[in-house]
Amino acid sequence: MHFNTFENKAFTLLLELAIAEDIDASGDLTSKATLPADLMGKATLVGRADGILAGIEAGEKALRKIAPDAEWFSLIEDGEALSNGSLIAKIQGPMRGILSAERIVLNFMQRLSGIASLSAKFVAKVYDLPVKILDTRKTTPGWRYLDKFAVRCGGGFNHRMNLSDGILIKDNHLAALGGGPDAIRKSILLSRQYFPGTWDIEIEVDNLEMFDCALQSSPTIILLDNMSCADMKAAVQRKNALSSTVLLEASGGITLANVREVALTGIDRISIGAITHSAPALDLALDYNFS
Repeated sequence: MHFNTFENKAFTLLLELAIAEDIDASGDLTSKATLPADLMGKATLVGRADGILAGIEAGEKALRKIAPDAEWFSLIEDGEALSNGSLIAKIQGPMRGILSAERIVLNFMQRLSGIASLSAKFVAKVYDLPVKILDTRKTTPGWRYLDKFAVRCGGGFNHRMNLSDGILIKDNHLAALGGGPDAIRKSILLSRQYFPGTWDIEIEVDNLEMFDCALQSSPTIILLDNMSCADMKAAVQRKNALSSTVLLEASGGITLANVREVALTGIDRISIGAITHSAPALDLALDYNFS
């Protein structure tokens, strides 16, 4: 997988920030003090844990930006499985430049591979069921495009990219309209009037009474927020009884331990904030050959 235009723009900005905070005008003092400018070397980027690779393009671009005389040879692609000892890429060139770039390369790739790996774990739990695993907007500021890129590397799908990327009527929107069934009907009607035929309309509900009201107004998607599996199953049955085309999405409290149980209720989508806000970095390393 490769960055699209938006992802590449986001990466370029993040890389500039990473270089500014790690390599100021004085440069890498340790490498300058200890290594001859013409010392050449080789390194191999390797996996140190089981997971899914994401961000190899980020790693290569970071190296070429910081150490333009170094060479990078990718051995596998984003989305491929890693294990302890997996060979990811080979690097060769001036040691000063490679060592200066090492931490920035690893920071990008470990973070993105961690998100891809956690996404893949959720996807694997429901691989045989007709349900999509989606992310949310719970991303680190500035990292959203890359975080969501990593979700796709792990087999997941992207929810809204930002607030202008679809209509999602949440509990606070309904509260601002007075709450209750009238707020549900009014919010969906207003959304249709404001954006006729343009955007999908999704609305959040947290009980079956609210669900029934939303279903009668036929939004595109109904988000079942923190509802029990029993209630989600009942919602699916009620939707199917009406032969409705409304999609049902589960969210709130979804973990690796319960995601399959949630999927078995028959819902269409599961959105999980933890995929991006709580994914641990995947252990990667550079092994050097200084000879």
